[in-house]
Amino acid sequence: MKICVPCMIHGRKKKKLYRSHNWEIISQSRSTHHNVRQKMLYAATRATLKKEFGGGHIKEEIFGTVKDDVSLNGYKKYLSSQAAPLPLTAAEEELRQIKLTELQTDIHVDTKQQTLQGVAFPMQREAIQALEQFREKRINYVQLEIDFPKESIKLSSTAPTELKDLPKRIPNDAARYHFFLYKHSHEGDYLESTVFFYSMPGYKCSIKERMLYSSCKNPLIDTVEKNLGIEIAKKLEIDNGDELTSDFLYEEVHPKQHAHKQAFAKPKGPTGKKGGRRITRAPGDGGDDD
Repeated sequence: MKICVPCMIHGRKKKKLYRSHNWEIISQSRSTHHNVRQKMLYAATRATLKKEFGGGHIKEEIFGTVKDDVSLNGYKKYLSSQAAPLPLTAAEEELRQIKLTELQTDIHVDTKQQTLQGVAFPMQREAIQALEQFREKRINYVQLEIDFPKESIKLSSTAPTELKDLPKRIPNDAARYHFFLYKHSHEGDYLESTVFFYSMPGYKCSIKERMLYSSCKNPLIDTVEKNLGIEIAKKLEIDNGDELTSDFLYEEVHPKQHAHKQAFAKPKGPTGKKGGRRITRAPGDGGDDD
């Protein structure tokens, strides 16, 4: 094959694809040896040939500008590149791994399946004991985290925490679950309310960590409320601790009740003297004749 002469080669594999032969087109044209008119003519001829032959019968189309592109080694390199997976970023690769581990189910129009409400990771013994002490008000703060290797929820901290210290307990680089005993006064009554925080510092965490913390949240709350008997007054989701102020917590636990707005009342007409007599017709109209 002369490298300066454009050509097209049709080939057919022995293996059939959907009851039709597996055809391939290998075309070669060296761009430096032809002007624009020749390139356009060659491209139009190739397109016409494919249309007349039937594009549905063509499985592969290979185009080369040098001899090595259309050689046997070049053809093998082309097949290996087509079979190789697409390059992915670190986030895309992590998401692909998560999808591979998901349950594969057959879904069609007649399928009725119960959706998964969350991932119920068990709590480790230390975490349960800390929540029991929290229920008995022996401690006022419990922080939990997910133990990924053991697929469970473990205790992270039970440091004594006042309201002013609460923002310092929120990590800036990891997700956590928090239980805080909010001591305050409302309408003259002293109250101790349990507030649950789910802190997630945005995209500083991996996709897997964000998905697992979000999926484990509701099962954890159900376990704490139903099995441990802890009544949660307010559940919050935050991305940092800067917003955890005294006013913010008070308004979340005791939201303001908007007063009912009275409908617009039509003003009453003037009372008493009705004013001077109004003329309803022009003078002289319909008067008596002299």
